[in-house]
Amino acid sequence: MLILGVESSCDETGIALYDSAAGLVAHALHSQVAMHAEYGGVVPELASRDHIRRVVPLLRSVLAQSGKALADVDAVAYTRGPGLSGALLVGCAFAEALALALDKPTLPVHHLEGHLLSPLLSADPPTFPFVALLVSGGHTQLMRVSAVGDYELLGETLDDAAGEAFDKSAKLLGLPYPGGALLSKLAEAGTPGRFSLPRPMLHSGDLNFSFSGLKTAVLTLVREHGDSADENFRADAACAFQEAIVEVLLKKSLLALKQTGLQRLVVAGGVGANRQLRASLDAAAKRKRFRVHYPELEFCTDNGAMIALAGCLRLQAGAVAKPAGSFAVQPRWPLSDLQR
Repeated sequence: MLILGVESSCDETGIALYDSAAGLVAHALHSQVAMHAEYGGVVPELASRDHIRRVVPLLRSVLAQSGKALADVDAVAYTRGPGLSGALLVGCAFAEALALALDKPTLPVHHLEGHLLSPLLSADPPTFPFVALLVSGGHTQLMRVSAVGDYELLGETLDDAAGEAFDKSAKLLGLPYPGGALLSKLAEAGTPGRFSLPRPMLHSGDLNFSFSGLKTAVLTLVREHGDSADENFRADAACAFQEAIVEVLLKKSLLALKQTGLQRLVVAGGVGANRQLRASLDAAAKRKRFRVHYPELEFCTDNGAMIALAGCLRLQAGAVAKPAGSFAVQPRWPLSDLQR
């Protein structure tokens, strides 16, 4: 069974082919970061138009890499939501029209389900059940994942997502868009302990998060130092911010494992690529004897491979692909509303 995956929820266009027997066959991705950097953030209309330009060349690239033809595809999976409505419509229209022309069924996929299952693409995939820490620019959630389609929300952010806090704090420190990865790199040059920033909800006793106060603390720190905010200050502030956010993510993840009694943790989403977060989780896993799994770095960001995989696993779990021709997206789509 060969599944074509299409991802276009925000500012990455991804196309992939996944085979139920052979695994990931080929994938291609285009990032719009350079285009949006001029504006300091994602411009939805520009994102949609760029998806239109990229989907066909990316599809041709994937077919060339794989040696497959469109006639070999058994079904087309695509991101239905959540995401930017215009961007989602591009991927939906492309996938549905292509499937209609090929007389193949389609599989609308939840974007977050793609992220949750993306570590299954790795060389060391987890087995069910596991706790998933989904941590990205738009979402920070802890989930119990018992099987494909069987997800229980354990906790989530009450305001900013972790990745959003990274990007906003980076902007406060004068770093260009997208600043999250740049802040992490800058933090490596910082002096630990020079500044102390709050750990929001660290001792709340539940599995929820809050990062807006941490972002405000960075703003206060920047204002306090004013003209003395040199490169050393920025590095030390970045270090303090990253230490705070990593500690919260670590402690909440450990609490989720304790409360569920599970011994496997999966980390997915863009912030899952953060080196300090990975190092802290790996050290904790060694001390407390649990397993931690990450997607490959190339699959931490949005990509077509995770959508093709999710579509394939859905079919194997008994989902029924639908006839092509329905052009509906869900920009707001809680994972809790997802039907198994």
